Amino acid sequence: MLNVSKSTKIKWTVFGIIMILVALIGSGKMQQMIRKQEKVITIGVFSDSYWNVQNGYSYKIVDDAIEVFEKDHPDYRVEYVSGIMKEDYGEWLAEGLMQGTEPDLFFILGDEFNHLSQMNALKDLSSLIDRDDSFDSSKFYQSAYEYGENQGVQYALPFECAPKLMLVNESILKAEGVELPEEEWTWKDFLEICQKVTKDLDGNGIPDQFGVVGYSWEDAFYTNGIQIFDEDGAKCNLQGSEVLESLSYLEELNALNEKQTVTERDFNLGRVVFMPMLFSEYRAYKSYPLSVKKYSGFEWGCTTMPAGESGQNLSVLDTLMIGMSSRTAHEKEAWDLMKILTTDQNIQSEIFVYSEGISAQKDVTESDKADRYLRKNGNETAPMNKDVLSKVMEEAIVIPRFDDYDEAVRKVSDAVDTILNGDSNIEMEMIIQNRNINRYLQEK
Repeated sequence: MLNVSKSTKIKWTVFGIIMILVALIGSGKMQQMIRKQEKVITIGVFSDSYWNVQNGYSYKIVDDAIEVFEKDHPDYRVEYVSGIMKEDYGEWLAEGLMQGTEPDLFFILGDEFNHLSQMNALKDLSSLIDRDDSFDSSKFYQSAYEYGENQGVQYALPFECAPKLMLVNESILKAEGVELPEEEWTWKDFLEICQKVTKDLDGNGIPDQFGVVGYSWEDAFYTNGIQIFDEDGAKCNLQGSEVLESLSYLEELNALNEKQTVTERDFNLGRVVFMPMLFSEYRAYKSYPLSVKKYSGFEWGCTTMPAGESGQNLSVLDTLMIGMSSRTAHEKEAWDLMKILTTDQNIQSEIFVYSEGISAQKDVTESDKADRYLRKNGNETAPMNKDVLSKVMEEAIVIPRFDDYDEAVRKVSDAVDTILNGDSNIEMEMIIQNRNINRYLQEK
Protein backbone atom coordinates (compact mmCIF):
# COMPACT_ATOMS: atom_id res chain seq x y z
CA MET A 1 0.00 0.00 0.00
CA LEU A 2 2.90 2.27 0.82
CA ASN A 3 4.47 1.70 -2.63
CA VAL A 4 1.21 2.55 -4.42
CA SER A 5 0.97 5.78 -2.43
CA LYS A 6 4.50 6.81 -3.42
CA SER A 7 3.80 6.03 -7.06
CA THR A 8 0.63 8.11 -6.96
CA LYS A 9 2.48 11.02 -5.40
CA ILE A 10 5.12 10.91 -8.12
CA LYS A 11 2.45 10.89 -10.82
CA TRP A 12 0.67 13.81 -9.26
CA THR A 13 3.98 15.68 -8.92
CA VAL A 14 4.80 15.14 -12.59
CA PHE A 15 1.27 16.19 -13.55
CA GLY A 16 1.59 19.29 -11.40
CA ILE A 17 4.88 20.26 -13.04
CA ILE A 18 3.30 19.84 -16.48
CA MET A 19 0.39 22.05 -15.49
CA ILE A 20 2.75 24.70 -14.12
CA LEU A 21 4.72 24.66 -17.38
CA VAL A 22 1.47 25.00 -19.36
CA ALA A 23 0.45 27.91 -17.16
CA LEU A 24 3.85 29.56 -17.53
CA ILE A 25 3.66 29.24 -21.30
CA GLY A 26 0.20 30.72 -21.30
CA SER A 27 1.20 33.62 -19.05
CA GLY A 28 4.34 34.50 -21.00
CA LYS A 29 6.69 33.65 -18.15
CA MET A 30 8.06 30.68 -20.02
CA GLN A 31 9.24 33.04 -22.75
CA GLN A 32 11.19 34.88 -20.10
CA MET A 33 12.71 31.61 -18.86
CA ILE A 34 13.58 30.56 -22.39
CA ARG A 35 15.11 33.99 -23.02
CA LYS A 36 17.56 33.30 -20.23
CA GLN A 37 18.86 30.45 -22.36
CA GLU A 38 19.31 32.70 -25.40
CA LYS A 39 22.68 32.93 -27.07
CA VAL A 40 24.75 35.82 -25.79
CA ILE A 41 27.21 38.06 -27.62
CA THR A 42 29.54 40.10 -25.47
CA ILE A 43 31.18 43.40 -26.38
CA GLY A 44 34.04 45.19 -24.66
CA VAL A 45 33.46 48.90 -24.03
CA PHE A 46 34.83 51.59 -21.72
CA SER A 47 32.79 54.12 -19.81
CA ASP A 48 34.49 57.42 -20.65
CA SER A 49 35.38 59.24 -23.86
CA TYR A 50 38.11 57.97 -26.18
CA TRP A 51 38.93 61.62 -26.83
CA ASN A 52 39.69 62.49 -23.20
CA VAL A 53 36.85 64.95 -22.74
CA GLN A 54 33.87 64.73 -20.41
CA ASN A 55 31.04 62.71 -21.92
CA GLY A 56 27.88 61.55 -20.20
CA TYR A 57 26.71 59.45 -23.15
CA SER A 58 29.48 56.86 -23.36
CA TYR A 59 27.08 53.90 -23.75
CA LYS A 60 24.30 55.60 -25.71
CA ILE A 61 25.45 54.71 -29.23
CA VAL A 62 26.34 51.14 -28.24
CA ASP A 63 22.96 50.66 -26.53
CA ASP A 64 21.11 51.91 -29.61
CA ALA A 65 23.12 49.58 -31.86
CA ILE A 66 22.34 46.67 -29.54
CA GLU A 67 18.63 47.48 -29.76
CA VAL A 68 18.78 47.33 -33.56
CA PHE A 69 20.73 44.07 -33.46
CA GLU A 70 18.44 42.32 -30.96
CA LYS A 71 15.38 43.31 -32.96
CA ASP A 72 16.88 41.57 -36.02
CA HIS A 73 18.26 38.66 -33.97
CA PRO A 74 15.56 37.70 -31.40
CA ASP A 75 17.47 34.57 -30.36
CA TYR A 76 20.48 36.64 -29.29
CA ARG A 77 21.13 39.26 -26.70
CA VAL A 78 24.19 41.45 -26.20
CA GLU A 79 25.94 42.07 -22.91
CA TYR A 80 28.81 44.28 -21.78
CA VAL A 81 30.54 45.13 -18.53
CA SER A 82 29.91 48.76 -17.57
CA GLY A 83 32.10 51.04 -15.51
CA ILE A 84 35.50 50.21 -17.05
CA MET A 85 37.50 53.40 -17.46
CA LYS A 86 39.56 53.96 -20.59
CA GLU A 87 42.80 53.98 -18.60
CA ASP A 88 41.95 50.51 -17.22
CA TYR A 89 40.41 49.10 -20.38
CA GLY A 90 43.61 47.79 -21.96
CA GLU A 91 44.53 45.82 -18.84
CA TRP A 92 40.96 44.48 -18.51
CA LEU A 93 41.00 43.27 -22.11
CA ALA A 94 44.47 41.74 -21.74
CA GLU A 95 43.34 39.75 -18.69
CA GLY A 96 40.32 38.46 -20.61
CA LEU A 97 42.51 37.37 -23.50
CA MET A 98 44.89 35.55 -21.15
CA GLN A 99 42.01 33.75 -19.43
CA GLY A 100 40.07 33.04 -22.63
CA THR A 101 37.14 35.16 -21.46
CA GLU A 102 37.52 38.09 -23.84
CA PRO A 103 34.33 39.49 -25.43
CA ASP A 104 33.22 38.51 -28.91
CA LEU A 105 33.65 42.11 -30.06
CA PHE A 106 35.70 44.85 -28.46
CA PHE A 107 36.73 48.42 -29.04
CA ILE A 108 40.43 48.84 -29.82
CA LEU A 109 42.49 51.79 -28.68
CA GLY A 110 44.83 53.01 -31.45
CA ASP A 111 48.07 52.08 -29.70
CA GLU A 112 46.81 48.55 -28.90
CA PHE A 113 45.96 47.51 -32.46
CA ASN A 114 49.28 46.19 -33.72
CA HIS A 115 49.90 44.21 -30.54
CA LEU A 116 46.44 42.59 -30.66
CA SER A 117 46.73 41.68 -34.34
CA GLN A 118 50.24 40.28 -33.97
CA MET A 119 49.28 38.05 -31.02
CA ASN A 120 46.39 36.55 -33.04
CA ALA A 121 43.78 37.97 -30.70
CA LEU A 122 41.85 39.52 -33.61
CA LYS A 123 39.92 37.62 -36.25
CA ASP A 124 40.94 38.12 -39.86
CA LEU A 125 37.83 39.75 -41.32
CA SER A 126 38.76 39.09 -44.95
CA SER A 127 36.48 36.09 -45.51
CA LEU A 128 33.54 37.82 -43.82
CA ILE A 129 34.05 40.90 -45.99
CA ASP A 130 34.40 38.86 -49.19
CA ARG A 131 31.23 36.85 -48.55
CA ASP A 132 29.07 39.83 -47.58
CA ASP A 133 27.59 41.58 -50.62
CA SER A 134 26.00 44.20 -48.36
CA PHE A 135 29.39 45.39 -47.06
CA ASP A 136 31.13 48.11 -49.06
CA SER A 137 34.54 49.20 -47.80
CA SER A 138 34.57 52.16 -50.20
CA LYS A 139 31.92 53.81 -48.01
CA PHE A 140 34.65 54.44 -45.42
CA TYR A 141 37.30 57.10 -45.69
CA GLN A 142 40.26 55.10 -46.94
CA SER A 143 42.67 56.25 -44.22
CA ALA A 144 40.20 55.34 -41.47
CA TYR A 145 39.59 51.91 -43.02
CA GLU A 146 43.32 51.28 -43.35
CA TYR A 147 43.69 51.97 -39.65
CA GLY A 148 42.32 48.46 -39.06
CA GLU A 149 44.79 46.81 -41.43
CA ASN A 150 48.07 45.12 -40.60
CA GLN A 151 50.36 43.49 -43.15
CA GLY A 152 47.58 43.62 -45.75
CA VAL A 153 45.02 41.90 -43.50
CA GLN A 154 41.86 43.67 -42.28
CA TYR A 155 41.49 42.97 -38.55
CA ALA A 156 39.18 45.79 -37.46
CA LEU A 157 36.67 48.37 -38.68
CA PRO A 158 36.67 52.08 -37.79
CA PHE A 159 33.96 53.25 -35.39
CA GLU A 160 34.84 56.95 -35.15
CA CYS A 161 37.86 59.10 -35.87
CA ALA A 162 39.42 62.54 -35.56
CA PRO A 163 41.94 64.20 -37.90
CA LYS A 164 44.26 67.01 -36.89
CA LEU A 165 43.28 70.52 -37.97
CA MET A 166 44.91 73.92 -37.66
CA LEU A 167 42.93 76.20 -35.36
CA VAL A 168 43.13 79.88 -36.39
CA ASN A 169 42.57 83.13 -34.45
CA GLU A 170 40.86 85.13 -37.18
CA SER A 171 40.67 88.29 -35.08
CA ILE A 172 44.46 88.71 -35.03
CA LEU A 173 44.63 88.09 -38.77
CA LYS A 174 42.02 90.78 -39.40
CA ALA A 175 43.80 93.23 -37.10
CA GLU A 176 47.07 92.59 -38.91
CA GLY A 177 45.50 92.74 -42.37
CA VAL A 178 46.30 89.10 -43.15
CA GLU A 179 44.00 86.80 -45.13
CA LEU A 180 42.92 83.46 -43.66
CA PRO A 181 45.01 80.79 -45.42
CA GLU A 182 43.48 78.79 -48.25
CA GLU A 183 43.20 75.02 -47.87
CA GLU A 184 46.21 74.48 -50.16
CA TRP A 185 48.57 76.69 -48.15
CA THR A 186 52.26 75.94 -47.61
CA TRP A 187 55.05 76.18 -45.05
CA LYS A 188 56.11 79.40 -46.78
CA ASP A 189 52.66 80.93 -46.19
CA PHE A 190 52.67 79.69 -42.61
CA LEU A 191 56.07 81.15 -41.79
CA GLU A 192 55.29 84.50 -43.42
CA ILE A 193 52.10 84.89 -41.39
CA CYS A 194 53.88 83.93 -38.16
CA GLN A 195 56.58 86.51 -38.93
CA LYS A 196 53.98 89.24 -39.52
CA VAL A 197 51.96 88.66 -36.36
CA THR A 198 54.77 87.99 -33.86
CA LYS A 199 55.04 91.33 -32.05
CA ASP A 200 55.83 93.20 -28.86
CA LEU A 201 52.50 94.91 -28.23
CA ASP A 202 53.22 96.46 -24.83
CA GLY A 203 56.60 97.89 -25.76
CA ASN A 204 58.71 96.11 -23.15
CA GLY A 205 61.02 94.59 -25.74
CA ILE A 206 59.58 91.07 -25.39
CA PRO A 207 57.13 89.49 -27.89
CA ASP A 208 53.66 89.00 -26.42
CA GLN A 209 51.74 88.13 -29.60
CA PHE A 210 52.82 84.95 -31.38
CA GLY A 211 52.34 82.99 -34.56
CA VAL A 212 51.89 79.41 -33.37
CA VAL A 213 51.82 77.14 -30.34
CA GLY A 214 51.89 73.34 -30.27
CA TYR A 215 53.35 72.81 -33.74
CA SER A 216 55.52 69.71 -33.31
CA TRP A 217 58.24 67.90 -35.20
CA GLU A 218 55.62 65.29 -36.08
CA ASP A 219 53.47 67.95 -37.77
CA ALA A 220 56.48 69.14 -39.75
CA PHE A 221 57.67 65.63 -40.67
CA TYR A 222 54.32 64.26 -41.84
CA THR A 223 53.44 67.34 -43.90
CA ASN A 224 56.85 67.09 -45.57
CA GLY A 225 56.40 63.51 -46.75
CA ILE A 226 58.42 61.83 -43.99
CA GLN A 227 57.40 58.50 -42.47
CA ILE A 228 59.60 58.51 -39.39
CA PHE A 229 59.25 54.75 -38.65
CA ASP A 230 58.73 51.79 -40.91
CA GLU A 231 55.56 49.75 -40.48
CA ASP A 232 56.88 47.24 -37.93
CA GLY A 233 58.89 49.78 -35.95
CA ALA A 234 62.26 48.21 -36.76
CA LYS A 235 63.80 51.28 -38.37
CA CYS A 236 63.83 55.05 -37.84
CA ASN A 237 64.30 57.57 -40.64
CA LEU A 238 65.95 60.66 -39.15
CA GLN A 239 68.17 61.39 -42.15
CA GLY A 240 67.81 62.81 -45.65
CA SER A 241 66.94 66.13 -47.27
CA GLU A 242 63.29 66.09 -46.17
CA VAL A 243 64.28 65.65 -42.51
CA LEU A 244 66.85 68.44 -42.83
CA GLU A 245 64.20 70.70 -44.40
CA SER A 246 61.81 69.96 -41.54
CA LEU A 247 64.33 70.57 -38.78
CA SER A 248 65.53 73.80 -40.40
CA TYR A 249 61.92 74.94 -40.71
CA LEU A 250 61.22 74.20 -37.03
CA GLU A 251 64.33 76.17 -36.16
CA GLU A 252 63.01 79.20 -38.07
CA LEU A 253 59.59 78.99 -36.40
CA ASN A 254 61.06 78.65 -32.91
CA ALA A 255 63.43 81.59 -33.45
CA LEU A 256 60.48 83.94 -33.95
CA ASN A 257 59.48 83.63 -30.27
CA GLU A 258 62.87 84.90 -29.07
CA LYS A 259 63.08 82.14 -26.45
CA GLN A 260 59.68 83.04 -24.97
CA THR A 261 57.66 80.00 -23.84
CA VAL A 262 54.30 80.00 -25.62
CA THR A 263 51.48 77.88 -24.15
CA GLU A 264 47.93 76.84 -24.98
CA ARG A 265 46.77 79.36 -22.40
CA ASP A 266 48.25 82.11 -24.57
CA PHE A 267 46.07 80.89 -27.44
CA ASN A 268 43.02 80.80 -25.17
CA LEU A 269 43.69 84.40 -24.18
CA GLY A 270 43.87 85.53 -27.80
CA ARG A 271 47.63 86.01 -28.06
CA VAL A 272 48.44 83.33 -30.68
CA VAL A 273 47.22 82.88 -34.26
CA PHE A 274 47.69 79.16 -34.90
CA MET A 275 47.36 75.96 -32.84
CA PRO A 276 47.16 72.39 -34.24
CA MET A 277 44.34 70.42 -32.66
CA LEU A 278 42.50 67.12 -33.12
CA PHE A 279 38.97 67.59 -34.44
CA SER A 280 37.64 66.02 -31.23
CA GLU A 281 39.37 68.75 -29.20
CA TYR A 282 38.03 71.36 -31.60
CA ARG A 283 34.47 70.19 -30.97
CA ALA A 284 34.94 70.22 -27.22
CA TYR A 285 36.91 73.47 -27.12
CA LYS A 286 33.99 75.74 -26.24
CA SER A 287 33.60 73.94 -22.91
CA TYR A 288 37.22 74.37 -21.84
CA PRO A 289 37.74 76.24 -18.55
CA LEU A 290 39.31 79.07 -20.56
CA SER A 291 36.77 78.90 -23.35
CA VAL A 292 37.78 81.10 -26.25
CA LYS A 293 34.24 82.28 -26.85
CA LYS A 294 33.46 83.12 -23.26
CA TYR A 295 36.68 84.68 -22.06
CA SER A 296 38.59 86.02 -25.02
CA GLY A 297 35.90 87.20 -27.39
CA PHE A 298 37.86 86.58 -30.58
CA GLU A 299 36.73 84.93 -33.77
CA TRP A 300 38.34 81.64 -34.65
CA GLY A 301 38.18 79.07 -37.39
CA CYS A 302 40.15 76.12 -38.71
CA THR A 303 41.92 75.00 -41.82
CA THR A 304 44.23 72.26 -43.07
CA MET A 305 47.82 71.77 -41.95
CA PRO A 306 50.34 73.68 -44.13
CA ALA A 307 52.21 71.61 -46.72
CA GLY A 308 55.99 71.25 -46.57
CA GLU A 309 58.39 71.70 -49.47
CA SER A 310 58.32 67.96 -50.20
CA GLY A 311 54.87 67.16 -48.85
CA GLN A 312 51.15 67.90 -48.80
CA ASN A 313 48.42 69.34 -46.56
CA LEU A 314 48.24 66.06 -44.67
CA SER A 315 46.75 65.42 -41.28
CA VAL A 316 47.45 62.60 -38.86
CA LEU A 317 44.33 60.57 -38.11
CA ASP A 318 43.37 59.01 -34.79
CA THR A 319 40.74 56.26 -34.97
CA LEU A 320 38.76 54.19 -32.48
CA MET A 321 38.21 50.74 -33.97
CA ILE A 322 36.17 47.62 -33.32
CA GLY A 323 37.62 44.13 -33.67
CA MET A 324 36.34 40.57 -33.31
CA SER A 325 37.87 37.92 -31.10
CA SER A 326 39.60 35.19 -33.08
CA ARG A 327 37.95 32.72 -30.68
CA THR A 328 34.36 33.91 -30.96
CA ALA A 329 31.73 31.19 -31.18
CA HIS A 330 29.29 33.61 -32.86
CA GLU A 331 31.18 34.77 -35.92
CA LYS A 332 28.19 35.59 -38.16
CA GLU A 333 26.18 37.36 -35.49
CA ALA A 334 29.20 39.25 -34.16
CA TRP A 335 29.87 40.42 -37.72
CA ASP A 336 26.26 41.62 -38.00
CA LEU A 337 26.63 43.64 -34.80
CA MET A 338 29.98 45.03 -35.94
CA LYS A 339 28.38 46.21 -39.18
CA ILE A 340 25.56 47.93 -37.32
CA LEU A 341 28.05 49.79 -35.15
CA THR A 342 30.29 50.87 -38.02
CA THR A 343 28.08 51.14 -41.13
CA ASP A 344 24.49 51.78 -40.05
CA GLN A 345 23.92 55.42 -41.00
CA ASN A 346 21.51 56.14 -38.15
CA ILE A 347 23.91 54.72 -35.57
CA GLN A 348 26.92 56.45 -37.13
CA SER A 349 25.05 59.77 -37.23
CA GLU A 350 24.75 59.59 -33.46
CA ILE A 351 28.52 60.13 -33.19
CA PHE A 352 27.92 63.80 -34.00
CA VAL A 353 25.38 64.00 -31.17
CA TYR A 354 26.85 61.85 -28.41
CA SER A 355 30.60 61.88 -29.06
CA GLU A 356 33.36 64.27 -30.12
CA GLY A 357 34.80 62.48 -33.14
CA ILE A 358 33.34 62.05 -36.59
CA SER A 359 31.99 59.09 -38.52
CA ALA A 360 34.40 57.16 -40.73
CA GLN A 361 31.51 56.78 -43.20
CA LYS A 362 31.80 59.38 -45.97
CA ASP A 363 28.06 59.68 -46.56
CA VAL A 364 27.45 60.34 -42.88
CA THR A 365 30.19 62.90 -42.26
CA GLU A 366 29.54 64.77 -45.50
CA SER A 367 25.75 64.74 -45.09
CA ASP A 368 23.66 67.88 -44.71
CA LYS A 369 22.42 66.46 -41.42
CA ALA A 370 25.92 66.33 -39.95
CA ASP A 371 26.70 69.77 -41.35
CA ARG A 372 23.58 71.27 -39.75
CA TYR A 373 24.38 69.66 -36.42
CA LEU A 374 27.97 70.88 -36.38
CA ARG A 375 26.86 74.41 -37.23
CA LYS A 376 24.02 74.43 -34.71
CA ASN A 377 25.80 72.76 -31.81
CA GLY A 378 29.42 73.55 -32.53
CA ASN A 379 31.46 76.61 -31.69
CA GLU A 380 29.45 79.59 -32.88
CA THR A 381 32.59 81.64 -33.44
CA ALA A 382 34.15 78.83 -35.46
CA PRO A 383 31.53 76.99 -37.54
CA MET A 384 33.00 73.85 -39.08
CA ASN A 385 33.57 74.04 -42.82
CA LYS A 386 32.36 70.73 -44.24
CA ASP A 387 34.61 71.07 -47.29
CA VAL A 388 37.69 71.48 -45.09
CA LEU A 389 36.68 68.47 -43.00
CA SER A 390 36.11 66.34 -46.10
CA LYS A 391 39.47 67.34 -47.59
CA VAL A 392 41.30 66.62 -44.35
CA MET A 393 39.71 63.19 -44.05
CA GLU A 394 40.38 62.29 -47.70
CA GLU A 395 44.06 63.16 -47.30
CA ALA A 396 44.65 61.97 -43.74
CA ILE A 397 47.50 59.56 -43.09
CA VAL A 398 47.79 56.51 -40.87
CA ILE A 399 50.97 56.38 -38.84
CA PRO A 400 52.58 53.00 -38.08
CA ARG A 401 51.74 51.60 -34.66
CA PHE A 402 53.91 49.01 -32.95
CA ASP A 403 54.91 47.85 -29.49
CA ASP A 404 56.64 50.59 -27.50
CA TYR A 405 55.63 53.17 -30.11
CA ASP A 406 55.22 55.87 -27.46
CA GLU A 407 58.73 55.26 -26.16
CA ALA A 408 60.15 55.36 -29.70
CA VAL A 409 58.39 58.68 -30.32
CA ARG A 410 59.77 60.04 -27.05
CA LYS A 411 63.28 59.15 -28.17
CA VAL A 412 62.76 60.96 -31.47
CA SER A 413 61.38 63.98 -29.58
CA ASP A 414 64.50 64.01 -27.37
CA ALA A 415 66.69 63.68 -30.47
CA VAL A 416 64.96 66.60 -32.21
CA ASP A 417 65.35 68.75 -29.07
CA THR A 418 69.04 67.85 -28.93
CA ILE A 419 69.53 68.74 -32.58
CA LEU A 420 67.63 72.04 -32.43
CA ASN A 421 69.09 73.21 -29.13
CA GLY A 422 72.68 72.09 -29.68
CA ASP A 423 75.62 73.81 -31.29
CA SER A 424 76.70 70.84 -33.42
CA ASN A 425 76.30 70.58 -37.18
CA ILE A 426 72.67 69.59 -37.80
CA GLU A 427 73.41 66.96 -40.46
CA MET A 428 76.12 65.32 -38.37
CA GLU A 429 73.84 65.31 -35.31
CA MET A 430 71.05 63.74 -37.40
CA ILE A 431 73.36 60.83 -38.25
CA ILE A 432 74.32 60.30 -34.59
CA GLN A 433 70.75 60.49 -33.28
CA ASN A 434 69.41 58.27 -36.05
CA ARG A 435 71.99 55.62 -35.20
CA ASN A 436 71.08 55.76 -31.49
CA ILE A 437 67.34 55.41 -32.14
CA ASN A 438 67.82 52.52 -34.58
CA ARG A 439 69.97 50.75 -32.03
CA TYR A 440 67.13 51.06 -29.52
CA LEU A 441 64.55 49.78 -32.05
CA GLN A 442 66.67 46.75 -32.91
CA GLU A 443 67.34 45.85 -29.28
CA LYS A 444 63.83 46.34 -27.87
